[in-house]
Amino acid sequence: MNVAQTIERSPASGADTAHVRIAVVDDHESVRIGLKSAFLENGYDVVVAAASVDEFIEALAGREVDVTVLDLSLGDGSSVTENVKRVQAAGSAVLVHSIADRVSLVREALAAGAAGVIPKSSATKTVIAAAATVARGEVLNNLEWATAIDADRDFAKAQLGRREREILHLYASGMPLRHAADSLGIGYSTAREYLDRIRVKYIEVGRPAPTKVDLLRRAVEDGILPGLDPDGDGR
Repeated sequence: MNVAQTIERSPASGADTAHVRIAVVDDHESVRIGLKSAFLENGYDVVVAAASVDEFIEALAGREVDVTVLDLSLGDGSSVTENVKRVQAAGSAVLVHSIADRVSLVREALAAGAAGVIPKSSATKTVIAAAATVARGEVLNNLEWATAIDADRDFAKAQLGRREREILHLYASGMPLRHAADSLGIGYSTAREYLDRIRVKYIEVGRPAPTKVDLLRRAVEDGILPGLDPDGDGR
């Protein structure tokens, strides 16, 4: 019997979550059931609940998912990078569900492109809020993320110059590049050159940042922009 399950949206769903499609991938049945119930009660579409990425992909059957809550370490011998990449290839953002002591695996998940990490010790409402953040296309900058980076001695920061850091700070904060250039008293073409250099430097340390969201992630990782509080809600 396939342990993957497909689930309809709860009729109690609200307007804010009615179109957010969630998947849960965890090899512990109790976790799958708990998260599934919580998301349904809060009005999310839970499209798939599966014990492995293989089962997730099989059960997905061409349907779309916005956010997949993915267990950091599944018991089927699959790697963290492989799992994150396969879920992303299916069109879903990845929110990693982790226990706090697996720092190297958290680092690997972030390097593979996970949108954020939420501890398994978090309250259910915190996991749901984190999924909502990721569904909006925002980066989840919580304490688990920062701790994993700070504790990883192999984490390579890009060596950015003062102007590059200033451009990254303004641009990743949401300011249009032209406005950032005006703010710093430089030309738009010069600001574009700085941005291109920043992206090259991140590629050189194995942390590519092709999109603005990726640059926001890198800026937080390298301490150029602050992260959020442990609950990821900005308070």
